[in-house]
Amino acid sequence: MSFTVINPATGEQLMEIPAWDDVQVEQALMQTAAVTPQWAATPIAERASLMRKAGQVLRDNADRFGALITQEMGKLLKDARAEVEKCATVCDYYAENGPIALKDETLASDASHSYVAYLPLGTVLAVMPWNFPFWQVFRFAAPALVAGNTGLLKHASNVPQCALAIEEVFKLAGFPAGVFRTLMIRASQVSRVVEDKRVHAVTLTGSEPAGRQVARTAGDNLKKSVLELGGSDAFIVLEDADLDVTVKSAVISRYLNTGQSCIAAKRFIVVDAVAEDFVARFKAGAEALTPGDPADPNTSLAPMARTDLRDELHRQVEDSIAAGAIAVTGCEPIPGPGAFYKASILDRVEPGMRAYHEELFGPVAIVIRARDEDDALRIANESEFGLGGSVWTRDTRRGERLARQVQSGCTFVNGFVKSDARLPFGGIKRSGYGRELSHHGIHEFVNAKTIWIK
Repeated sequence: MSFTVINPATGEQLMEIPAWDDVQVEQALMQTAAVTPQWAATPIAERASLMRKAGQVLRDNADRFGALITQEMGKLLKDARAEVEKCATVCDYYAENGPIALKDETLASDASHSYVAYLPLGTVLAVMPWNFPFWQVFRFAAPALVAGNTGLLKHASNVPQCALAIEEVFKLAGFPAGVFRTLMIRASQVSRVVEDKRVHAVTLTGSEPAGRQVARTAGDNLKKSVLELGGSDAFIVLEDADLDVTVKSAVISRYLNTGQSCIAAKRFIVVDAVAEDFVARFKAGAEALTPGDPADPNTSLAPMARTDLRDELHRQVEDSIAAGAIAVTGCEPIPGPGAFYKASILDRVEPGMRAYHEELFGPVAIVIRARDEDDALRIANESEFGLGGSVWTRDTRRGERLARQVQSGCTFVNGFVKSDARLPFGGIKRSGYGRELSHHGIHEFVNAKTIWIK
């Protein structure tokens, strides 16, 4: 068995990388288990220093790593390079702030001295997706490793070169051998690794079925898990929104990374008073995007990562149109090689349609019309997902009040949802549980241990 690299822009098969057998998996687990106590005992200042070096390795190799991202999953090359730079910033953030977040915390009690020590759990397995193949990994790895944990990565099967390059980053930065290993394994092998006694926790970013399986296995083995799953973020446009700013942000939020982002705006919930104007402007913005070679700086709409994903997206669109949704623009694949799909908008999406209830993971926006603010909030909270959301209004107090009522892990007012190392990130409901980033993220995989002294 092997991992096949296919260029999403051309459909060309570029290479095959062999998958590991059980012997290779065992060797990696033994190596990481052997170094785990040593790494936990390494002073946090030294761990932080190495993480800062990892950030520099990323910057030094941004062109090479960016090209790998574009080759394997089709991201615009400029965005791929930006993704690598963002990974460097999260390394810097935890090199600077990790030691602060993990300082002993003194608490008053009946003891002469009592405090909480934040100590590593051991080895954390990360099961990661292809859509941000470097960022998704580093937002787990930077805090986990600075905290004194070792890391194992099971990456998506269509980005094997990225997976191996990430392990290379830590080697080049000078981390001890085995502190971070990439496991070249299939999805069918994940449960056995989660069950292994040398693995102490697991984090997954990906689909809901995969999340359920990993959470079930972790729960059966009484191991900590963090899940970041799908999203169907609401983008609520009130009647007093600045449409020039709002529509520009709507286009970026929906079509960035060809719409293949959990926190992309997906449900554009627009009050009736401005719906016609919003849709007309949104249509113009979508049609201005230029599909093409993701390495070409003039391209603004890259291919989707795989043709099977594009085909499933198109089935969702076709089924929704058959149920009464209106195709405003696009709503069909682009003929020719590669996994291209037009920047698309579905209007008048209503309950009962697939587009209303399901996540559309690609360049398709859906517009749901609301009577007023209360109706918009009701629609936003009807979703079974709860990752992010945004509210657009000239009245920031009104926006803040509404934002607090949107059922999600984060809600932005007059800004599209994005991840930031300084802010906690994660979802509720079917979007998962736990948090990444900020001090919340580094505390997910530590033992908050009480020390009591008389």
